[in-house]
Amino acid sequence: MTAKSRILDIHEINHKLKRLAWQVYEKNSAEKEIIIVGISDRGLILANQLAGYILEISNIKTKISHLELDKDSPYNKEVTLNLAEKEYINKVVIIVDDVLNSGKTLMYSAKHFLTTPLTSLSVMVLVDRNHNCYPIKADYIGLSLATTLQEYVNVVLKGDNKGIYLS
Repeated sequence: MTAKSRILDIHEINHKLKRLAWQVYEKNSAEKEIIIVGISDRGLILANQLAGYILEISNIKTKISHLELDKDSPYNKEVTLNLAEKEYINKVVIIVDDVLNSGKTLMYSAKHFLTTPLTSLSVMVLVDRNHNCYPIKADYIGLSLATTLQEYVNVVLKGDNKGIYLS
């Protein structure tokens, strides 16, 4: 059995998200609305929390969207977004995911927005492992974590064991 080490508990995750909300606000203080796109389940949970913190510190409206894709084979299935293009055209869009590992998921997620004129497109991750195989980086990072390729970062955002674990 592989040993798990908790890297961050839920209070530390919340602290990171609050700090990220301030960074988003500082970079986008002139905006009236920001589109926050959560990738799959954990990205959506983080997107909702981030939006809540942005609303606590600013008057910027946030619109949450849910992006679905096959993380293992994103080229085999179409990326879906529960937002019409007219709702994010010429807006600031921030894509949110839990972990940036190879960059494949974020690259295919960003690809969805490349045919639409946007004010800006940014990426936010809770954990950046710095093992990019694709030319994408996170603009907002909660935690940079140096890991080996054999180690696994597990983000738990539901249940009693909320936290970030390394195994």
